[in-house]
Amino acid sequence: MAGQQRVYRARIRSTASLEKIFRAMELIASSRISKARAAVASSTPYAQAITRAVSAVATYSDVDHILTTEKENVRRAAILVVTADRGMAGAYSSNALKASEQLRERLTAEGKEVVTYVTGRKGVAFLRFRKRDIAGEWTGFSDAPTYEAADTIGNTLVEAFVKDYEDGGVDEIHVVYTRFVSMVSQQPEIIRLLPLEVVDSIEPPAPDEKLPLYAFEPNSADVLDALLPKYVNSRIFNALLQASASELASRQRAMKSASDNAKELIRMYTRLANQARQAEITQEISEIVGGADALAS
Repeated sequence: MAGQQRVYRARIRSTASLEKIFRAMELIASSRISKARAAVASSTPYAQAITRAVSAVATYSDVDHILTTEKENVRRAAILVVTADRGMAGAYSSNALKASEQLRERLTAEGKEVVTYVTGRKGVAFLRFRKRDIAGEWTGFSDAPTYEAADTIGNTLVEAFVKDYEDGGVDEIHVVYTRFVSMVSQQPEIIRLLPLEVVDSIEPPAPDEKLPLYAFEPNSADVLDALLPKYVNSRIFNALLQASASELASRQRAMKSASDNAKELIRMYTRLANQARQAEITQEISEIVGGADALAS
């Protein structure tokens, strides 16, 4: 009985230590999530506006730009997978990796060679464990991304896109990230970054509505050259911010569940320890009474 008590007390101490860690990580995620949500709310309108601007230039001009022109024969596609640097965030990284694997299978079935870029140590570990080639990797900023990191990623992807196929270039680029919907809902999202496609739906004009007329200065080619790098970087930065908010929300929810489970385990082990102690006391009393009866008889 005494041995059982020592086992239960040791489990209570270890579980209490884990509960403190879970609680601390939950509080840290809670303190950062508001800032991450504010960053998403401030960057999303800009990303949508520049997407509309680039789409308008591409639609109402007669310039065939390399970043907006569909290639006739798509032989190689690139996938940028956005994952977390740390664990303890529930199924956040695994959901994004699952969506990337589904996209990879679909592209492979279409006869396209797939090149993978990844952000976050979880994605890097996933691909290295499966002995996959990684064309580019970036780590260390998943929960607090910066525009400089997005600019580095964007320049690498654009450089790969403008290369010829024979030189290792890619014909299209997809991004897999987790879109922040709410504190309880984060959904894996797949977008095609390049060549440019209109992401926002365009409603048909009203019968009395006149279509806008666009004039490009100095010319549409120069406007596209100036806008497209900003478009790529802003879309990647917004995806990183969305993924950061999703990671923090998933970690807060996972740590809250883990903390509640740890408290339940502590209550269970405390009850078992008390039962073992009570059984030990009962046994000792029975031995004393039995000894006294034996002496009396």
